[in-house]
Amino acid sequence: YPAWDCLPYDRVSPSPAVSSKRMASLAAIQRRGEGAFIIVAPITAAVQKTPPKEIIENAALSLAPGAVMEIDALTQYLSANGYARSSTVREPGEFAVRGGLVDIFPPGAEEPVRLDFFGDSLESVRAFDAETQRTTRQLSGFSLAAASEILLSEETISRFRKGYVATFGPAGDDPLYEAVSAGRTHAGAEHWLPLFYERMDTLFDFVGDALVFMDHLAEEAAEERLVAISDHYDARAEDA
Repeated sequence: YPAWDCLPYDRVSPSPAVSSKRMASLAAIQRRGEGAFIIVAPITAAVQKTPPKEIIENAALSLAPGAVMEIDALTQYLSANGYARSSTVREPGEFAVRGGLVDIFPPGAEEPVRLDFFGDSLESVRAFDAETQRTTRQLSGFSLAAASEILLSEETISRFRKGYVATFGPAGDDPLYEAVSAGRTHAGAEHWLPLFYERMDTLFDFVGDALVFMDHLAEEAAEERLVAISDHYDARAEDA
């Protein structure tokens, strides 16, 4: 379970690969069921806030041949859950639509999947190589999780707008505010996560009463991380 690969309060977003792996990990924890389950995470990831548990749970979707779903409904789901539309799927969190074929690279998956629809009926699911775009195997089904920690819906957009104005005053021509208001993602928007959700959780909220083992330097590393976050915040506040 990785931490973001960008600085706190940065103007760039974490990479799509990191974001999708984080969301895939949280989704896997929620559907773990019974039995042993081991999570390995750096302390920087453990102390980092996440979207609420129910947001991750509600984003889960499983499909198998024989399922009935309109392609438009599927693309709406993908867009709302942080997937980026592209002409050719090569990276986690991307999807492409070509007639009755929908290519998706699910977070946490080793390969993307190709869905073959006949009308609204899903006829087949195949894994394929992202480089060659050739089918590698047939699948009996697959699961999707959110690809981004910012899930744009009417509710989250409205909460962001209200929180932004309450915290900073009128938005003016802020491109971040304009993009989110229009339902679009914007570089660095993940650093504004608390404005999108009623509350924030952490990895520990997902694992519940599980046993936690920490490296002997974990507390020192966590303190250093929190100090760095505070320093970056102060630096951005001075630039504002």
